[in-house]
Amino acid sequence: MKKVLLLLAEGFEVFEASVFIDVFGWNLEEGNQLTRLYSCALRKEIKSSFNQRFIVDYLPDDINTDDFDALAIPGGFEVYGFYKDAYYKRFLELIRQFRAANKPIASVCVGALPLGKSGILNGKKATTYNSEVRRAALKSFGVEVVHQPIVSEDNIITSWNPSTAMNVAFMLLEKLSTKANADKVRGLMGF
Repeated sequence: MKKVLLLLAEGFEVFEASVFIDVFGWNLEEGNQLTRLYSCALRKEIKSSFNQRFIVDYLPDDINTDDFDALAIPGGFEVYGFYKDAYYKRFLELIRQFRAANKPIASVCVGALPLGKSGILNGKKATTYNSEVRRAALKSFGVEVVHQPIVSEDNIITSWNPSTAMNVAFMLLEKLSTKANADKVRGLMGF
């Protein structure tokens, strides 16, 4: 069984998180049935953007990266506190641990910014939300910012806005299973 950790910062965007939940849930039920997704945040109960409340499975101190096969990070909204959590020391340490183990990491939109802040994108190509402010922030972390919807380099996937989220989730599923399995789930879900 492949286990995916969905790392959530306060103010995360629900849609961007939900694509990972749905794709890996569909795979568990209708695909190869060999993936399971778990959520993690700095607090057991957090709010998303637009103030929806969520209870997560784990706190960072509960996580042993050896027990997980991949990391997924949705973006979020600054006005709902996203960067306060996403740039917090323990959040960044968890990202570095997954990278040190060379496990796939997938982010959507500004989910690339904590990856950049953690240092794992230094000297690499990546993308983020397609605004000058967010691209400049990513560049300030030593990242070669590429203006394209999805960038996959060195086992790390970044993307530029919510419209890319489904494709990022399917790419991560393909990395953890096979292209045929990811295509099967994509078709079952109507994509």
